[in-house]
Amino acid sequence: MTISELPLVMVRCLLLTIFIETSVALLLKVRDKKDILNVVLVQMITNPLVVSIPFVVILLFGYKYYQITIYILEIINVFVEGFIYYKLLKYKKINPFVLALILNVVSYLIGEVLNRFVF
Repeated sequence: MTISELPLVMVRCLLLTIFIETSVALLLKVRDKKDILNVVLVQMITNPLVVSIPFVVILLFGYKYYQITIYILEIINVFVEGFIYYKLLKYKKINPFVLALILNVVSYLIGEVLNRFVF
């Protein structure tokens, strides 16, 4: 990936993440419209960082630290999103940190499959 491709990749990743995580939230019976909106808004904040920081790592250090950067960012992301969900969501059927973990694991795994076989 080159720097000129980054904006398109960021938009694609954000849209896919919003679609996947919103769909999974709905499957987990998150039904309140404000809760769904919050899931979308949280993705709009966290996803660009999780996509762009590894790109910077590649530019600075090559691919050597790419995968570990992704794992660290995803772990941090689960805690950040879980905390936001804890503060904002009315949905209480699943612990907000577990909800964030489920949403992120599913979107990460689907994203990996799409990156390997489609993009």
